[in-house]
Amino acid sequence: MSEHFVEWARYMCSLGGAVGTVTALPGGVPILHSASGCAGNFAWTPNGGSGLQVGGYCGSLTVPSSNMQENEVVFGGEERLREQINSTLKVVDGELYVVLTGCVPEMIGDDIFAVVNDFRDEGAPVIGAITGGFRGNSYWGYDLVLQALVKDYLERGLPKVKGKVNLWGVVPYMDPFWRGNLEGARQLLELLGLEVNSFFTPADSLENIRRSGEAELNIVVSDIYGQEAARQFEERHATPFVTLALPIGPSASEEFLRTVGQALSLPGEAVESVIGREKKRYYQILEPLTDCWNDLDLQRYAVVVGDANYSVALTRFLADDLGWLPELTVCTDQLKEGEQELLARRVATLSSGFKTNLAFETDASEVIGHLNRVWPRSSGEKYYNAFGPAFVVGSSLERELANQIGAPHLSVSFPVANRAVLDRGYTGFSGGLRLAEDLIGAIVVNR
Repeated sequence: MSEHFVEWARYMCSLGGAVGTVTALPGGVPILHSASGCAGNFAWTPNGGSGLQVGGYCGSLTVPSSNMQENEVVFGGEERLREQINSTLKVVDGELYVVLTGCVPEMIGDDIFAVVNDFRDEGAPVIGAITGGFRGNSYWGYDLVLQALVKDYLERGLPKVKGKVNLWGVVPYMDPFWRGNLEGARQLLELLGLEVNSFFTPADSLENIRRSGEAELNIVVSDIYGQEAARQFEERHATPFVTLALPIGPSASEEFLRTVGQALSLPGEAVESVIGREKKRYYQILEPLTDCWNDLDLQRYAVVVGDANYSVALTRFLADDLGWLPELTVCTDQLKEGEQELLARRVATLSSGFKTNLAFETDASEVIGHLNRVWPRSSGEKYYNAFGPAFVVGSSLERELANQIGAPHLSVSFPVANRAVLDRGYTGFSGGLRLAEDLIGAIVVNR
């Protein structure tokens, strides 16, 4: 793994992730307390990486910002922030305003909460989050915003409501398919008769978010993203949480439903009835493809490259549901050793029994090196076992790798620059069908 630099970065700084997260909240308006230029950089990073999704209401280039200059660096920027919040409240229609800090105000010691609390005392719906870019990448910015909501926005002391749950772990914009993936996971939970608060879908509202302390369970579909916020939620609101992999396809969805059912003590017969019905539908729809699958020999070796969510979920779907052979799985996040062990356990227990080779690598140019170590190329022999037919599932950065090994390619993980994404998603049983359709479509596209 390249530890000292990141080439072709697959994420922004924590401030960039926080801006996207607040923009995705229903009625959320980010207010940046940062140097000028930050917002513009964030705008065009998602434009190149989130399936052409740029900003949203008061995101992207329209985000309110204090645009700190030399004067604020020397004399402090709190008064400039106060002016910006006041102006934003007057001219921008929102339901919740979240002040987010960049690197400069944190380095000079601006106290944003002293400013924010003055507005809160006057009844303004304003909270703050410390999100300086040096604190981490954009996935951590997502977690920091959730922590701020848990600390300063959620109503405390609410009684638990049976069958109400919160859904976390899908990072807006950093998962280009975040809308569809949240909807797919939400629909799985609704099959069990649960009331789901997923924070970022059109079905959500800030009022439901404010009352999310009523949930009897938090469900985090990520081993990494949203974990600290879930721990703080449990501490402040006494809501336990379970951690699951992103449920792509029938195998992961089946486990997802059973685990949630057990955590909530739901009747086992009802859970199994839902699983049986959805699996029947899945395979009825998939069945007409089987003749072409066999006659065209659509099984493939595969290389999977993605973030902590996708690297595991895609590998499992390919091996356990599609019958492909994902020989190499590359996780592109910068992870701690303990976090790497969590993901390694996920891919070590595939129900198909297939064993992938897991690597942690932030440098996209090094993926071909990992593949060559896993599957050495011929050194002049007349006969050898070639890595083919093959397929590369990753980001737009893996198109070069696909060209090198002569394989079709599908962009799923950030950055996705060669697809337009609206509400498409791959979670759930239906999402598995959609992913199979996209994968096989990429193979036969030039027939």
